[in-house]
Amino acid sequence: MLYKKKISAAVIAKSLQGKSNLERSWKLKCKPVCSSTEISLSKWLSEKPDLNNQPRLFLSSRQNYGVGQRGRVWHSPKGGVWLSAALPYLGGKQSPGLFGLAVAFALSERLENKQIQSKIKWPNDLLVFGRKLAGFLPRLVYRGNSCRLARIGIGMNVVNKVPDNGISLLEILGTKNLCVANWAAEVILSIERALELFEKEESFYLQAEKRLWASTIVDPNSGEIWDIEGLDHSGGLRVRRGNKKKIWNRWA
Repeated sequence: MLYKKKISAAVIAKSLQGKSNLERSWKLKCKPVCSSTEISLSKWLSEKPDLNNQPRLFLSSRQNYGVGQRGRVWHSPKGGVWLSAALPYLGGKQSPGLFGLAVAFALSERLENKQIQSKIKWPNDLLVFGRKLAGFLPRLVYRGNSCRLARIGIGMNVVNKVPDNGISLLEILGTKNLCVANWAAEVILSIERALELFEKEESFYLQAEKRLWASTIVDPNSGEIWDIEGLDHSGGLRVRRGNKKKIWNRWA
């Protein structure tokens, strides 16, 4: 299978060259194995903090200590897309929740172009057939009152082994002829599209509402079941229980 071939920055760059809608010049780094792409990207940014308006991306074939939401372990064996990106951001004061939602929505659109129907499990997953295909960890980095960077960590299952609640593109598409580098390029294009949505088109959240995974949600603190009414302009989830209404914002 193609995932056994070495994935390098050059291979991903070549995959990107075939995509006509790439707007930015990306700076890429890859390692066969790392502890965490988030840690590796942070080290890179610390050593060379000036982006010069050029987004950066760190990708690894395997993470030993990938981290998901709330510090949960993200299983990251060989055969998936495991990456972290940093993009210069000159927009307003939108929330990290809206940025994460933009990435989820943009990747869902690209999957749909490949005849893969996915659902957004708020706040940070994409599901196919009710099982997790991809997960996101967004954050905004501020300098004073100004947002300097938009950062996102993404994991997506391609041909790797997955836990019981996960699903891979291999299982969805039923073919072993899947190139991880090509799917990494698809994720990069999704990040570009997400930043465009985030900076200019706040109303996209109304479209994202149509892709939500469920009509109810369990409050993890109380165990109560709430009805999902939709999303708000900050990327928060609007919920209702009887006469009570709330907006949940769970992004760090």
